[in-house]
Amino acid sequence: MSQTADTTATLSFSDGSPSLEMPIYKGTVGPDVIDIRKLYGATGKFTYDPGFMSTAACNSAITYIDGDKGELLYRGYPIEQLAVNCDFLETCYLLLHGELPTVEERSKFVDTVTQHTMIHDQMQFFFRGFRRDAHPMAVLVGTVGALSSFYHDSLDITDPRHREVSAIRLIAKLPTLVAMAYKYNVGQPFVYPRNDLSYSANFMRMMFSNPCEEYKVNDVLVRALDRILILHADHEQNASTSTVRLAGSSGANPFACIAAGIACLWGPAHGGANEAALNMLKEIGSVDKIPEFIAKVKDKNSGVKLMGFGHRVYKNFDPRAKLMRETCYEVLEELGLQDDPLFKLAMALEKIALEDEYFVTRKLYPNVDFYSGIVQSALGIPVSLFTGIFAMARTVGWIAQWNEMISDPEQKIGRPRQLFVGEVARDVTPIDKR
Repeated sequence: MSQTADTTATLSFSDGSPSLEMPIYKGTVGPDVIDIRKLYGATGKFTYDPGFMSTAACNSAITYIDGDKGELLYRGYPIEQLAVNCDFLETCYLLLHGELPTVEERSKFVDTVTQHTMIHDQMQFFFRGFRRDAHPMAVLVGTVGALSSFYHDSLDITDPRHREVSAIRLIAKLPTLVAMAYKYNVGQPFVYPRNDLSYSANFMRMMFSNPCEEYKVNDVLVRALDRILILHADHEQNASTSTVRLAGSSGANPFACIAAGIACLWGPAHGGANEAALNMLKEIGSVDKIPEFIAKVKDKNSGVKLMGFGHRVYKNFDPRAKLMRETCYEVLEELGLQDDPLFKLAMALEKIALEDEYFVTRKLYPNVDFYSGIVQSALGIPVSLFTGIFAMARTVGWIAQWNEMISDPEQKIGRPRQLFVGEVARDVTPIDKR
């Protein structure tokens, strides 16, 4: 962000307090920001913005979203181009370093990530402390946070080399931990990573192979997973990214910060949306019950919500949804699932939502969560693990944002203010007189 303001804003008060001049800064794209940092010192007043709907908490050069246009850019590159022309690790390199890798840079980066996919063997004992039916996100919060106890050689957050090593370790080890959480849940032995496979193929093998038979890599399914990871790699200053930044602002180590992000992502309003969308389809049950369900959605008093449609940021079509829709149809065709009752139901609901005036006028288009839930289910990934896959994808965005924040000379410990509406100071009454 430029520290030279081209224009200023004047805040005036009706109570006779002196007015205040505040600088306005311009980003390369997007809304201008009014710098209110001197507001409290000059006036004794805070701003009030629940949910941070109008507040820029940082400056960032990583991801840009234009919700009205339905635009998502990673380091300036449209998500539509990245999802078609790049794989996930190329996208990781871009988010971390700001530019797409050359052939040599890509090869070196892939090799480095691949060499760090193993986790310390002692980590197996962490899993035994969980019940077999523990939610994978509970397992991930615990095990990712525990990584910091194994890697003391990369915890100096002031050292750029330490930050880089931690970033590689987190990106490399998340698929291993997610797959282990799944295997532990279903009672199968852990599968170790293989260095001759791509990032996504390696994850699929760790998920679905077992000692009885070797997993056969299917390029269509691997590419589908890779696209899911690319589309979820970063999404600007959302709740979990803000959580990672806030945790990091205290000086917490990167593993603890990512564990905090995973905990935030677990919420059904954030990372659990694709899980909620698939559960909704299961509750509808069959195509013939869709009209009844749609009627309930339109009835404000029914309490029934349409999950996987519309988006808080995208006021038009979610650009990720278009790409995920293509992948969805490719996967269903590859696996011969077009006639599966659940997927027929999903496609019928999609058709209604794209044509029904109620949904069209409200721009309640299917979002990325709607399609990614269908794709993951088709791949054989259980609903409880959907958010774990999301965490695996978003880890690179979190670590890139965290690293950017640590490197920012304006970075301060996060400390939101409040509008206090509780009791004023009062005296404690002795217990025998209350």
